[in-house]
Amino acid sequence: MQLAATVSIAQTVDYSVVSVNEESGANFTRVTSDNDYVCMPKVKRSARGLDWLSNRILDVSVDGSRLAYLSDRGNTTNIFIKDIDRMGSSVQRTNRQNVLDFSYSPDGKKICFSEMVGKTTRLFITDASKGYMCRQITTNDADYTPVYSYDMGNIYFSRREKQGMSVWSYNMKDNFLSNVTGGMNPCPVKGERAIYCVRPSGNGRNEIWKVNYETGVEECVVADAEHSFTSPILSPNGRWLLFVGSSTINGGKFTYQNTDLFACRIDGSGFTQLTYHAADDLSPVWSRDGKYIYFVSQRGSSTGTANVWRMNFNLQ
Repeated sequence: MQLAATVSIAQTVDYSVVSVNEESGANFTRVTSDNDYVCMPKVKRSARGLDWLSNRILDVSVDGSRLAYLSDRGNTTNIFIKDIDRMGSSVQRTNRQNVLDFSYSPDGKKICFSEMVGKTTRLFITDASKGYMCRQITTNDADYTPVYSYDMGNIYFSRREKQGMSVWSYNMKDNFLSNVTGGMNPCPVKGERAIYCVRPSGNGRNEIWKVNYETGVEECVVADAEHSFTSPILSPNGRWLLFVGSSTINGGKFTYQNTDLFACRIDGSGFTQLTYHAADDLSPVWSRDGKYIYFVSQRGSSTGTANVWRMNFNLQ
């Protein structure tokens, strides 16, 4: 029943336009083509609300010239890399069955990713520019969303356990695993022993928190009683937090729940909704100079096909 309702609404929504009036001042450029088969994180709509996968399926190389994205080809999902300026064909970077999410190392030499095999999801490291050799670094059943610390001393990741989601770290020197805090979608803070992460609230909505695991100080940065937020990622200058949030579109005869992009300053002030399109906008990442945002969306496609889009970031 939920699937039928979702399909009915989707047929009513026009994905084909590139942007809507509320997005005036923002320029949108499609970076991939339909032949790149960009993966789209699953979004579930029901009478109880909106839920979506918050895995990171995009990243930008250290020099800013290449876009890495997750692609679904031949019943497998793998990481492909495309030259942003040339906009040509892509190079396959992994040769696995079901890669879920990934991130570049700060020096650009490695990629850490998660892969699902059967009912288990584990973390691996591979070279960012050559070969298919991978090194497995976790053996638990449900590890996701890996991201390197800025000094490359640790890899933070989300782990699903019986009591819920928690953030763990993998020490690159001694292979030691440790539980950092409750939550998911870790985002390291440069120059601090701290991370941003996502935690559920008492009413079932997701909030964004900052956790200093050296001092023990925890503070809620983004929360709303009616909306959920996931996928925080810090701007290159360390001043802005970019994330995905739920929103509602009133279409006259129907109300449509949606995922859009939002930003705020690192203290939670300046909260701003960046996108308003009826398509789902997900998995945002910053360009290396902080001037642009890359994200996955079905916008601009009459068939609802997902592609990677780029938009300018104008907030000061």
